[in-house]
Amino acid sequence: MQQTAHIDLPSSESAIALSGHQNENIKLLSQQSGAQIVLRGRDLLFSGTASTVSQAKQIVMALEPLWSQGTVISRADILTARQAINTDQLDELRAIQSESVTRTRRGEVVRAKTFRQRKYIQALQKNDLIFCSGPAGTGKTFLAAMVGVQALINDEYERLILTRPAVEAGERLGFLPGDLQQKVNPYLRPLYDALHELIDPEKTASLMERGIIEVAPLAYMRGRTLNNAFVILDEAQNTTPAQMKMVLTRLGFKSRMVVTGDTTQTDLPTNQSSGLSVAQRILAGVEGIAFCQLTQADVVRHPLVQRIVAAYEKHESAGPKR
Repeated sequence: MQQTAHIDLPSSESAIALSGHQNENIKLLSQQSGAQIVLRGRDLLFSGTASTVSQAKQIVMALEPLWSQGTVISRADILTARQAINTDQLDELRAIQSESVTRTRRGEVVRAKTFRQRKYIQALQKNDLIFCSGPAGTGKTFLAAMVGVQALINDEYERLILTRPAVEAGERLGFLPGDLQQKVNPYLRPLYDALHELIDPEKTASLMERGIIEVAPLAYMRGRTLNNAFVILDEAQNTTPAQMKMVLTRLGFKSRMVVTGDTTQTDLPTNQSSGLSVAQRILAGVEGIAFCQLTQADVVRHPLVQRIVAAYEKHESAGPKR
């Protein structure tokens, strides 16, 4: 038997926040609940069976702390709300919605969007060495950079160091113009992008000139002791075991290190073991080290990215065709 229901949203801002770009959130809510949902002005209309209408209303009301404040709702927010309802984790969902790391230069709140992202942020805030693995788009590097910049702003550390291996540091780099720093800059671009979400590019340049922020290829870490620093090693799947050991042993007093990567996306030669995979095996039982694993369910980029990751995971789990 068909049932109908409606929710009167408090403002046009809340309606915009809930509906998303081109009503994509309304479509996803319909897909996740099985109910037909239509937004007319500020009136959200539901139709379907008693169970589908109830499910749809529960998801929308679980998101109320966000849309009531005009906070833009993402695909990940909706999927996490549905998961919270199905697994009786509404209290933890409220924590995800209320806890924030910082704000971007545009005033957007940086926060966890999924349960695993929340655990990752908690690990970033209390452990001295954190490993985080997961596919593209799950926020591994972005969240680490946001926590690191905020810690720097709060004077918890004297320096923020972001590094990643330049896998093709041989022949191909030689064709690029400029000195060594200019040659490796394309490899470091994602780290600059994360920094610029919080700090004006001009201020970033000033902080780098003063050595407070350092963005450098992994080779620059050799022989150093990184004291009183928040260190992020990105794309760690492209380190060799020797490089990984080298950078991990750079950790100095009053420092924190975050190692991020995706072990399914290594660019190393086929006969070369990934330093990230080896380190995770060797250090699994070492006290004081946190290990976080993000999955395709934590992808917070364009929804197509999540489907791409899922398709590749399915293909790779099936093994090579003969």
